[in-house]
Amino acid sequence: MLVLLPPSEGKASSGRGAPLKLESLALPGLTAARAAVLGELAELCASDEEKAREVLGLSEGLRGEVAKNAELHTAGARPAGEIYTGVLYDALDLASLDTAAKRRAARSLLVFSGLWGAVRVTDRIPSYRCSMGVRLPGLGALGTHWRAPMADVLPEAAGDGLVLDLRSAAYGAAWKPKGEVAGRTATVRVLHAPTRKVVSHFNKATKGRIVRSLLATGIAPKGPAELVEALRGLGYVVEVGEPARAGTPWALDVLVDEVH
Repeated sequence: MLVLLPPSEGKASSGRGAPLKLESLALPGLTAARAAVLGELAELCASDEEKAREVLGLSEGLRGEVAKNAELHTAGARPAGEIYTGVLYDALDLASLDTAAKRRAARSLLVFSGLWGAVRVTDRIPSYRCSMGVRLPGLGALGTHWRAPMADVLPEAAGDGLVLDLRSAAYGAAWKPKGEVAGRTATVRVLHAPTRKVVSHFNKATKGRIVRSLLATGIAPKGPAELVEALRGLGYVVEVGEPARAGTPWALDVLVDEVH
C-alpha cells in the first residue's frame, strides 16, 4: 500500500541536525528536479526578500519564512514526519505509533511537496515554505515542473498494491495515476454528514485518523474494494463511487458527524 499525503503549510523548526543531503532522499529519480527548485528558491530568498515574498504569496508577518528558505543548504534537517505539522499530522501522530506501525509508515507514506516533489516520512529535510502553487521566475509553475519526473518515478514507487490518494487538488495535479495504477487507486473525500459538504478541519483530521488506523492495525488492503471493507470494519461510514471504466480511480466519500 502506498499512501499519498499533502504537506502541511505550517512546519516545525529545522532543529540542529546535520544539513540536507539531497542524494540521501528516497526516490532518487527526483534528485535533479529537487536540486533545480532548491537552488532557485534559496537564491531568490537570499537575494531579494520582497520579490521572494511576492512569489511565495507571503504576508508581511511571514518575512521569517523567506529567511528560512535562504538557509536551506545549511539549516539542520529532521525526518519529514517531524517537520510536517497541522491538523492531519496531529491526528496521524506518528511519534506515538508503536515500532511495527512506524515501520509501516516508513514504507507506505509519501508526502508531496512543492520543493521536494515527494518524500518519505523518514527522509531528513529542513523546514521550508514553498507550496505546489508557487511559480518560480526561472522554473515556472512547480506543478508543471514536477509532472515529468513524477511520471517517471511514481509508478515504480506505487508497486503492485493499493494507492490511497489523500492529496489536495494542487498536489494531486503533480502526478495523476494512469492506466493499471489508476485502477487500483482510491481517492478519499471527507464530508460533514449533516450538510454533505467538505469542512477543512473534518477533512484533514479524518484523513489523519484513517491513515493512523490502517498503520496501527496493520491492515494493508490490496485494492480499493478491500479498502472500503477495511474502513467500514474500522467504523467509518463509506460511500463508494466505483469507476465507470477501467483505468480510473475509485472515489470514496467518508461521512463524519464530528471529529473526536
